[in-house]
Amino acid sequence: MNESEIRAVVLATLLSIAPEVETDDLRGDRPLRSQVDLDSMDWLNFLLGLNKRLKVEIPEADYARLVTLDDVVAYLMKKLGIGP
Repeated sequence: MNESEIRAVVLATLLSIAPEVETDDLRGDRPLRSQVDLDSMDWLNFLLGLNKRLKVEIPEADYARLVTLDDVVAYLMKKLGIGP
């Protein structure tokens, strides 16, 4: 799995929580929750969805590190042992 495949999984998971999101309009460097207007329960469901799809444990202590789309993708790449 590479970065673009992980990003695609992240976006698909996001769309399963918020189907109205226009993924082409998302900025990788802006806070994701504010871009798609996710409340805390939706955000938790999003992270749990990533856990289920990618089999990656995301501890609650790491939630604050996952702010932007780029943060989420980079975090998942590291957890999956992909990249530098």
